[in-house]
Amino acid sequence: MNRFLDRREAGRALARRLGAYAGRPDVLVLALPRGGVPVAFEVAKALRAPLDVFLVRKLGVPGQEELAMGAIATGGGVLLNDEVVQALGMPDEVIEEVAAAERQELRRREHLYRDGRPAPDVRGKTVILVDDGLATGSSMRAALRAIRRQGPARLVVAVPVGAMETCEELQAEADEVICARAPYPFYSVGQWYEDFTQTGDEEVHDLLGQAAHDYPVTAPAAPER
Repeated sequence: MNRFLDRREAGRALARRLGAYAGRPDVLVLALPRGGVPVAFEVAKALRAPLDVFLVRKLGVPGQEELAMGAIATGGGVLLNDEVVQALGMPDEVIEEVAAAERQELRRREHLYRDGRPAPDVRGKTVILVDDGLATGSSMRAALRAIRRQGPARLVVAVPVGAMETCEELQAEADEVICARAPYPFYSVGQWYEDFTQTGDEEVHDLLGQAAHDYPVTAPAAPER
């Protein structure tokens, strides 16, 4: 199977699978930063839809930060990996300490990426949640559960490439799952890209700024008095 040249090309390929959502006023594209943003930028441009980010951070085990004991999403939603937590006997207070630090990082990144723009209102929207690929799907799963609580009309997962098993499992969490490619065997997301260079904060900021100029995100409505 041919690899994608880079994330932008992958986004254009993915957009061709999402043509049914083009030009609809209820559609909002949300990217998982940072790697999902260049992909989602091309999707949003093709669909003529607003683009924003939905942040998810891994909860690393203290001293073994690459080992995830869960994930936390914008709005504070926590998804724990029960198998890891139970195997390590991880105390609740340690989990909360790690989660508190990651909440602070989420707030920092949201401020940096949005440049003062408010978070979007997803109520009643068709939300297309985009990343550059799916391996275990833990971050995507945390994002789906957090967004679901905010009342979207429809939740769509869209990725250029993903592990077949993960794409199938996420169908229980989303209303629709689009994996443009689901190769087998699947070892990592990066192996399916010629250029998988890490996406930087500046690129995320600039792409979101450009998208906000072209197709502004609807801000949350002011509360009634």
